[in-house]
Amino acid sequence: MKKNILALGAFLASIMTANIVSAEDSVKLYTLDCGRIEMLDLDLFADNGAFKGRKNSAADACYLIRHPKGDLLWDTGLPEVLHEQKGGVTNGPFHIERPKTLKGQLAEIGVKPEEIRYVSISHSHFDHVANLNDYAASTWIVHEKEYELMFSDASRANAQSFSAYNKLESSTKTTFNTPHDVFGDGSVEIIPMVGHTPGHSVLKLELKNAGTVLLSGDLYHLHESRELKTVPRFNTNADDTRASIEKFEALAKATNARVVIQHVIVDFDAMPQIPQYLD
Repeated sequence: MKKNILALGAFLASIMTANIVSAEDSVKLYTLDCGRIEMLDLDLFADNGAFKGRKNSAADACYLIRHPKGDLLWDTGLPEVLHEQKGGVTNGPFHIERPKTLKGQLAEIGVKPEEIRYVSISHSHFDHVANLNDYAASTWIVHEKEYELMFSDASRANAQSFSAYNKLESSTKTTFNTPHDVFGDGSVEIIPMVGHTPGHSVLKLELKNAGTVLLSGDLYHLHESRELKTVPRFNTNADDTRASIEKFEALAKATNARVVIQHVIVDFDAMPQIPQYLD
């Protein structure tokens, strides 16, 4: 127990003592609509049966972080082709739709995909990586374990999923397994919070006016998930997930962070809508 407490203390110290971006610099967070998901069997999202018999309507958010040193795209959402499919499609326990395209929203603020310096993902599930090939010209920042999963023999065998990101195998990439400071000034950090997948990560932002913002990836899917500390039945490792939850909550408390759960519609709607931004 003492060893775990010391390790957590060291982790928090490393995150909080980074050189924060100077006040004159401007870091902007744009929230992008990357799809809508009807979760038809919410029981999948709690291994203790807490959500049995329920359904849920979810957002699928992506984010563009504009930094003086370049842009970072965080997650790429559901397939753009869904935008042409009126009424969406049902795939197993999910009904998915794409009201807007990512490229169209980026165009609203004058950003071309090929101009984005970095692309990164919280993890490699279909609703986060479906358009990743469109950003193969960017430097890909990826957890080393997530990279191994995405390019494993099993992943390659799933031709439809693999074709969404296969071009990134030959792209310029940066791998990490500890907190990664994207721009070297503490303003944008990708932090491993593993368990949902082997390399699942969250994004921590230090904004001049809004303060600390934490984008949760899929550490949580609902506000209740956070309150009850539930673990989805399909997570790679339940124990790792629970350890990441404790680490995440300690970080959120220590930094007085605004936590944004990426799949919660209320959290999505509370963010400035493009072309507006949080700074």
